[in-house]
Amino acid sequence: SLLSFFSGFGPFRQYLVNSSWEAVKKLSKRGLGENIDLRIMQLPVVYQKAKEQVCKIWTTLQPLLTVHVGLASSATALIILEQYGKNKGYQERDACGFHPEGACCVLDGPEKIESTINMKTLWKNISVEGIDIILSRDAGRYICDYTYYTSLYYGNGRAAFIHVPPLSESVTAEFLGKALQTIILAMLEQCGEQRE
Repeated sequence: SLLSFFSGFGPFRQYLVNSSWEAVKKLSKRGLGENIDLRIMQLPVVYQKAKEQVCKIWTTLQPLLTVHVGLASSATALIILEQYGKNKGYQERDACGFHPEGACCVLDGPEKIESTINMKTLWKNISVEGIDIILSRDAGRYICDYTYYTSLYYGNGRAAFIHVPPLSESVTAEFLGKALQTIILAMLEQCGEQRE
């Protein structure tokens, strides 16, 4: 079976419950079919620790695809598909009060790295009832973007990032888990086509 890896993030700022992790847990319960071995992990909102965990995923497990899910506090009812991870501009401090050396992910890394998943194609081909899905070229220069770039760097582009909104009455963890399942099955289909 093919290994796919999913991460959500832990609590930060006023979000004591992070919708990204709740959604990933629900996705894990739903599964992705027989031939996908689905593993999940919660990442801390700490640059260095998140980076270490992501490196470990790629060096030890070498999954077919790693999908990171993060909370976009600005998005009320949007799921955002991120195409790129950016290397520089990480000035904002993390949950431990640190920001990365040189405000960048990888000292000599490329400016930005694009996912091998074509988010535009994905976006055109899927719809999730009850929520809008949009494309983005900027993952926000915080832990999300940092994690994404790191994963794209070590995973040769075989990573994806999905921003989800905070939990609300209409956007429950169950709802987000189901939406992720739809989106990720389409991503895996793209991976399959790329391999052929």
